[in-house]
Amino acid sequence: MGVYVFDTETLVRALAADARRETRHDFGHDILPSLVDTGKLFSYSFLDENKKDTAYWRDIGTLDSYYEASMDLVAVEPVFNLYDKHWPIRTMVQQLPPAKTVFAQEEPGGRLGIVLDSLVSGGAIISGGRVERCVLGPEVRINSYAKVTDSVLMDGVDVGRHARVTKAIIDKGVRIPANFVVGEDPEEDKRRFLVTPAGVVVIPREAHLD
Repeated sequence: MGVYVFDTETLVRALAADARRETRHDFGHDILPSLVDTGKLFSYSFLDENKKDTAYWRDIGTLDSYYEASMDLVAVEPVFNLYDKHWPIRTMVQQLPPAKTVFAQEEPGGRLGIVLDSLVSGGAIISGGRVERCVLGPEVRINSYAKVTDSVLMDGVDVGRHARVTKAIIDKGVRIPANFVVGEDPEEDKRRFLVTPAGVVVIPREAHLD
């Protein structure tokens, strides 16, 4: 879905022409239809082998739809099954160590590295923090006493000690300082970050927080 192969010159010409017109500047609505009468355009049927009652398709053209699709993946029985060996996902494979949790001090005041109902990529370390219903990208680190809930953390995000993150999308390389709070005070979040119509806090790549 959403895979396009273009001749470079054709694509550049189509994008330049669309930029000069009053359109939505969208591939499906504008770019592809404009090529129907001007060049060779081929499409291929998509065969859904997801083995569910209904065919799977998601338009993730907005931050909220991207967030919803990501959160669906952590469900007990997600609509889209990442673990179907007969319909594998082809993606870039990074040479990373396995994800791991560190510290299991269940006594009062102790550190407990724990992950519940989440997807955790290789190289991630949950070091005495708590993760619930999240998608964690490669090399994410959750430090001691931090809590991350209902969120998508991309590559290399580092969540400091005692920080709290709720209902957020955090882009690559962001360092969440110790004791920092995201997603609990809507007005404060809107002052500092982009907040989607559905209330998802979005922190852009390599943002500097204090």
